[in-house]
Amino acid sequence: MSLMALRERLNVLVNSMFLEGLLDQQFRQLQMLQDASSPGFVAEVITLFCEDSERMLTELTKLLDQAVVDYQKVDAYVHQLKGSSSSVGAQNVKLACIQFKQFCEENNKEGCLSALNMVKHQYYSLRSKFDTMLQLEQRIQAYDSEQQN
Repeated sequence: MSLMALRERLNVLVNSMFLEGLLDQQFRQLQMLQDASSPGFVAEVITLFCEDSERMLTELTKLLDQAVVDYQKVDAYVHQLKGSSSSVGAQNVKLACIQFKQFCEENNKEGCLSALNMVKHQYYSLRSKFDTMLQLEQRIQAYDSEQQN
């Protein structure tokens, strides 16, 4: 596949993510920070976001599996996940976290479990698109490196 075709596929993917509500304008801000001196910046931020999100989702699942739920701890993780989501422009994950926080404030275990499932659903939908995006970015960078040699 040519470099232009790879870039076009990447643009179509990112645009579809905006249209689906997966991303908001904060993601555009991240993209603007990437330049020739830091070509892997967006990929690095996405990778860190995904690693942190996986860890937080695992912790939230463990906390909500307890007979007695520590809603303050749950709320702290949800708050952290909401902030991370907001900083990368993960709009649907952020919105699901807002709903999750409301159930935490009400000490509503069933609501929290339902909200956790929604957050996971939104996150994994985003994650699969991010994985495709990162693969395209890697192919584009490899193509650029070949052209420079």
